[in-house]
Amino acid sequence: MHHTAVVGWPTVSVVMPVRNEAEGLAAAVAAVLTQDYPLAFDVCLAVAPSDDGTERIAAELAAADARVRVVPNPAGATPAGLNAAIAATTGDVVVRVDGHARLSPGYIRQAVTTLRATGAVNVGGVQAAVGETPFEQAVATAMTSLLGTGGSRFHVGGQPGPVDTVYLGVFDRAAGDAVGWFDERLIRNQDYELNIRLREAGGTVWFDPELSVTYRPRSTLRALAKQYYEYGWWKAEVLRQHPSSLKARQAAPAALPAVLAAAAVAGRWWRPAWLVPAGYAAAVAIGSKLNPRVVLATTTMHLAWGLGFALATVRAVSETVRSSRWAH
Repeated sequence: MHHTAVVGWPTVSVVMPVRNEAEGLAAAVAAVLTQDYPLAFDVCLAVAPSDDGTERIAAELAAADARVRVVPNPAGATPAGLNAAIAATTGDVVVRVDGHARLSPGYIRQAVTTLRATGAVNVGGVQAAVGETPFEQAVATAMTSLLGTGGSRFHVGGQPGPVDTVYLGVFDRAAGDAVGWFDERLIRNQDYELNIRLREAGGTVWFDPELSVTYRPRSTLRALAKQYYEYGWWKAEVLRQHPSSLKARQAAPAALPAVLAAAAVAGRWWRPAWLVPAGYAAAVAIGSKLNPRVVLATTTMHLAWGLGFALATVRAVSETVRSSRWAH
């Protein structure tokens, strides 16, 4: 990593892909601008076409502080915005922030310290889900539980050390340049896929529990279901590119909708099969401490993720079959 010779700290650029983030963008940017990093740093907002006034707010933020600039993201997708912002900046370290995320005080300084101490190419911390409404609070509880998300350290916490992926990320620019940054074909899961390539190139992705980013969960059941359906769908797409990256905690929700549906149908002829959905329901209820909202959030996350994964897999298999027929 190139270090600035005068003070020993690398230069930093913060990149933020934003779309329809009018409600929280000013607070997210303020949490960045108040960081106490030893060197001046810049913030680049890659703004996608929005229908809630995000472009206007982004322009106002840039006009109010010379450290903030705006670049367009006409494609709209997150990875395209990230790549546009990265290309428009020059910091030795690239800090990713989302428009609905709030960096904790000292986040950038701590992340860069960890990058230098460990030699990692990407560092991240805890995704601290904090809800404001009762439903959002239930989603936050589900997201930060072993049952809800399978135990990823950035969700549930844990010891510092190498991991498969981290939330958002603080990257060594040279390492990102070497592997080509974000795959713009991936609407979701582009961060996980980038971390696969960074690790395959010999780099280390490091979890630091001292880093924390406040995240506000989706506010409606429909939005939550859409989010996790897309997570599942694009996870399947990543697995097409990197088949060895599937983890046991991901395989379970991938199979869950099919297993529950098959057991429910089989139960019409063999009643013990109904123990499968009953057992799942009991496990979720107990894991959610009998909180109806947490039960609803957890099952929605599981089933939407699994359905997205299953449908994307079916599509991939059918495409492979069709292409093989044409080949013959």
